[in-house]
Amino acid sequence: MSRFSTIDAIYKVLRPGLFGLDAETAHRLTIAMFSTVPVFAGAKDPPELGIKLWGMDFSNPVGLAAGMDKNGVAIGGWQAVGFGFAELGTITPQPQPGNEAPRIWRVRQRRALINNLGFPSDGMEAVARRIERARKGRIKIRLALNFGPNKITPPDQVAADYASLMARVGALADFVVINVSSPNTPGLRNWQSPERMREIFNAMRESAAEAVERTPILLKVAPDMERNDLFRICDAALELKLNGIVACNTTIARAAVGVTSAHPGGLSGPPLKIRSREMIRDVYTHTRGQLPVIGVGGVTSASDAWLDIRAGASMVELYTGLVYEGPALVRKIKSGLLSLLRREGFRSIGEAVGVDR
Repeated sequence: MSRFSTIDAIYKVLRPGLFGLDAETAHRLTIAMFSTVPVFAGAKDPPELGIKLWGMDFSNPVGLAAGMDKNGVAIGGWQAVGFGFAELGTITPQPQPGNEAPRIWRVRQRRALINNLGFPSDGMEAVARRIERARKGRIKIRLALNFGPNKITPPDQVAADYASLMARVGALADFVVINVSSPNTPGLRNWQSPERMREIFNAMRESAAEAVERTPILLKVAPDMERNDLFRICDAALELKLNGIVACNTTIARAAVGVTSAHPGGLSGPPLKIRSREMIRDVYTHTRGQLPVIGVGGVTSASDAWLDIRAGASMVELYTGLVYEGPALVRKIKSGLLSLLRREGFRSIGEAVGVDR
């Protein structure tokens, strides 16, 4: 049995017990399990699955979404599962506990999750040390870092929080994702306006010019906005010379996506799939492909990933699907993407990006 098969087999045994626990306890135990996985390279991905972005080669376009490993404790596990990259975080400058529990709920009938975590974080110093250790070891997986401000940071200092994160850990990332779209930190989504975006990126460039110059910076956007607002954000991103868009974060919508739960927080998983794909297509079309898009929201199969790629996503990310399907989902998606590429006559992922725009 391969090491990957062993990981999958262990998860299958543990899954019934995990789903018998409350969602946050199950999450913590899962992360603890992945943190013990020895670092190994795993099987080499077929060259057709590779994609080049920002001058970097990614072995495949399937990544771990932010929120799963907020503190970078299981990097070796994500490499072992076969991800092409992992987005760690959200990381805040100072440690903080996040919102009060309970703060994660399963919506089992829709295979979805609602979280109201509020950026629980060990803080940038602790995460930096873990990444530095990982970089000295056998870690080959690409690492993205997702940044957010501390909850107690005054509004006039939020931009400074992003700047301090970029200065301390930006150079450790293969790319950085600026999170201004979580619904679980009061006032954060106000920073999606072009004016506030300029304030953030000007602060980052002033205090961390070298890291900004060499590290690709992407913006993660919320699904709960009008198209014209999204287009304004895209225009500002092009003006600011950002390197891409992550579409999208969790949604505060309920009835509109067929969910009746009254729990507060952001909804993720299949109910978000259609909206996420709409945003991918809108960003890709509006920017004429100038801003690479990472698609997030409801990816639970190779078909989901493939349709996102055809809509304009260069890569996709998983979180909720991984919770319900287990680590074998990564391998299934990669295998399915390879079959779809070959069946439809594409030689690479890059050739298929945006063909349905």
